[in-house]
Amino acid sequence: MSDILTRVETVATAETVVPKPNPVRRRPRVRSLVKNIWLALSVVVLVLAVGFALFPSLFASGDPLKGTPADKLQGPSAAHWFGTDNIGRDLYTRVVHGAGLSLTATLFAVAIALVAGSLIGLLAGAVGGVVDAILMRIVDVLLSIPALLLSLALVTALGFGTRNVAIAVGVSLVANFARVMRSEVLRVRQSLYVEAAYASGVRWYDVFGRHILRNSYGPVIALAAVEFGQAVLAVSALSFLGFGAVPPTPEWGSLISEGRSFLATAWWMTTLPGLVIVAVVLSAHRVGHAIEGGTR
Repeated sequence: MSDILTRVETVATAETVVPKPNPVRRRPRVRSLVKNIWLALSVVVLVLAVGFALFPSLFASGDPLKGTPADKLQGPSAAHWFGTDNIGRDLYTRVVHGAGLSLTATLFAVAIALVAGSLIGLLAGAVGGVVDAILMRIVDVLLSIPALLLSLALVTALGFGTRNVAIAVGVSLVANFARVMRSEVLRVRQSLYVEAAYASGVRWYDVFGRHILRNSYGPVIALAAVEFGQAVLAVSALSFLGFGAVPPTPEWGSLISEGRSFLATAWWMTTLPGLVIVAVVLSAHRVGHAIEGGTR
């Protein structure tokens, strides 16, 4: 009898116990919300940077080349958001107006790498054989050289100027696009619908355009968004070394270079333009990874 009563009490106690909410179930929702917030902020940063490049006078109406010597080396304030430089020029105005050259060179570099690398990878993956072997050996040589070192060697041979910097950075990124495009073309070529198209008598160029190319460019576009951040760093690095625009024309890398001599007394001359570059690079990487996830 006592055993029966014990079992009844145990069952009654189990029924009255209210299950606690499982906190693990809420974690995916929180992570998804955080990711969406970071993605939205990244898009805002990139849109703002593009606005700086296209409409600089709308965000900073002042002259980036003229300064007031009496206002030199002033810290960030309501009058000068990023402070002033050593000759009294407003640093925020120079950052805004410098976005045009920096982002134009970056877009030009990514366009060169995207077009040239996609063509190389497309040709290697579609033709195969000796052509594939030769092109991939060239790509391996390019990949064996650090991108910044290769771009530095190219810009030294081409000469100074923002256009030459963009060409050098673009060439240094070609190998990455070629590798991704080739792997995608090889993957799509082995698909059943491609084999079925060939078996049904469809001409090779129709299969190439309708099936292979159409289903191969997604990851390459995502790579372009990711490589945009690396191109911003490379263009700014070459500008920092003095290969970009001729002073006093503002450019993000040259602004940091101008402030390195005043780092102990005017930290804002290097820190704030550097933070702008960091924000653009991180935002480009976040958007690129989001695009890459959407293409899978």
